[in-house]
Amino acid sequence: MSTHDDGKLKCSIEYTLQKIGGKWKTVILWHLAVDGTLRYNEIRSLLPGVTHKVLSQQLKELEEEGFIDRKSYNTVPPKVEYTLTAFGATLLPILKQMHEWGTVHGDLA
Repeated sequence: MSTHDDGKLKCSIEYTLQKIGGKWKTVILWHLAVDGTLRYNEIRSLLPGVTHKVLSQQLKELEEEGFIDRKSYNTVPPKVEYTLTAFGATLLPILKQMHEWGTVHGDLA
């Protein structure tokens, strides 16, 4: 990540990508926005090709950044749910535009 001599980022887009960059983060955020609260296995089923390690890491980073909440229930088997936070919801206009652009320009057939 390029920075000024004082350590600050040069570009607001760099900042945004630093927070939500990565192959799966925006897709996770989109599904939580559209589908609501989801369990780990529900998220994993929505992301074909994601590994357990990568999904766990992406969820942890999104939680640390305050974009999602993780709620763990003390049950057998363990139950964990993920929900978009109010802060995470501030990304919805961007995610909606990405969705619309991909719908128009993507070859999803």
